[in-house]
Amino acid sequence: METIRIKKGYNLNIIGKPAPGLEAMPKPTRLAFLPQQIPFVKPRLKVNTGDSVRIGSALIEDKRNSAIQFLSPGSGNISAINFGARRVIKEIVIQLDEEEKHVEFEPISQHDLEKISRDQLVQAIINGGLWPLIRELPFRDYAQPETTPPMLFVGLGSFEPFKPLLEVYLAGRLDLFTFGLDILHKLAGDRVYVCAPQMNANVDRQLNGLINLKYAGNYPAHDPGVLSYRMKSSPAENAAWYIDGQDVLMLASLLKSGAYPTQRIISLGGPGALAQKHFQFRLGAPLAQVATERVAHDDIRYIEGGILTGHVASDKTYLGFLDTALNLLPEGNRKGELLGLFRPGYRKPSFSRAFASTLNRQEMVYDCSIHGADRACIACGYCAQVCPVDILPQFTYKAVLAGELEEALEHGLLDCVECGLCSYVCPSKIDLFERLKTAKADIYREKAQK
Repeated sequence: METIRIKKGYNLNIIGKPAPGLEAMPKPTRLAFLPQQIPFVKPRLKVNTGDSVRIGSALIEDKRNSAIQFLSPGSGNISAINFGARRVIKEIVIQLDEEEKHVEFEPISQHDLEKISRDQLVQAIINGGLWPLIRELPFRDYAQPETTPPMLFVGLGSFEPFKPLLEVYLAGRLDLFTFGLDILHKLAGDRVYVCAPQMNANVDRQLNGLINLKYAGNYPAHDPGVLSYRMKSSPAENAAWYIDGQDVLMLASLLKSGAYPTQRIISLGGPGALAQKHFQFRLGAPLAQVATERVAHDDIRYIEGGILTGHVASDKTYLGFLDTALNLLPEGNRKGELLGLFRPGYRKPSFSRAFASTLNRQEMVYDCSIHGADRACIACGYCAQVCPVDILPQFTYKAVLAGELEEALEHGLLDCVECGLCSYVCPSKIDLFERLKTAKADIYREKAQK
């Protein structure tokens, strides 16, 4: 078994990690699908307000490939289709029926899986609306179904502080997960890597020999882009596929039962949460259902996804199709503290050695304030010290600003794993992460138009 060790990166020493406990949430009265949160998809509506839908009915299709459809997580009536700026579809809201009905798909048994062709398997996953759970590097769009990947990474565990724990979402479902791995082997051949942290005895015991790649180091050592960067030997291997362990279970459930899966296990964490734990949650359920009575105070930011890479939400929005974590962080809108310049900052999180917090090994409260103003790059090199794929973010950023995309590509722009660390450690408060991510997306869109 190979172990990949990452020397760079950085771990956020943040308080509020979710405990292993699991609480089942009651059925909500409404759900929503949020097309705006799915990268690169150009949605075309398949429903109108007032339409009746079942679990598994098509809500939208991708204009780039009409075969890729996103299905309804609930059965009921379309109560609203809300649009954002420039008429972008923001959310499709479904008022649920008391008794919900499913669209029936053809189930596939273990015996069937051994006999069907790869093309038939791909079509079954596409028909079931879950193909977009399989994503492709380096741009992180959903995988191109007509291609075969050079590698496929299955992510178990994460160095993200508040992502769901493997031992929670896999409990009692090992047979289903094994069936999911058989599906992935049918799609990608022998180069399917089941990846887990090196020092995790619980994972080793649960998976009993299924893990064939381990990683060690700091955040984001778990990221498939980091693993691919360390393993690939030619440009032909850039387009590796990846999928989260919990999504493997969803694929397996779809094909085994013939029913669109509607449940996810999500984690609630962060210093703004009163109860950090896991919840059995409906896809597309209102975030208020899990957070309303568990928020420490009013001045809290909701973040779906990763602490550094997620998107801002609120108690008025819903769980996104790809999201498995809800993080509650203080906004940090307080005014400067009295005589703050003379305080050692033992409890102020910082990458640099400006504060005494570099000596503090206890978990600390992080907030969303950038604690300073945007300034010019001072060439400190902090971003290069933490970049897990050695792309020298400050030079790549300057090349992007100057419109020199060829130079940015030479610096390794496409290897960027979009972990957010460069922005976090920057003392000049430059949002390097957003600039590099946007540049990558622009290159991808331009490539798609050719």
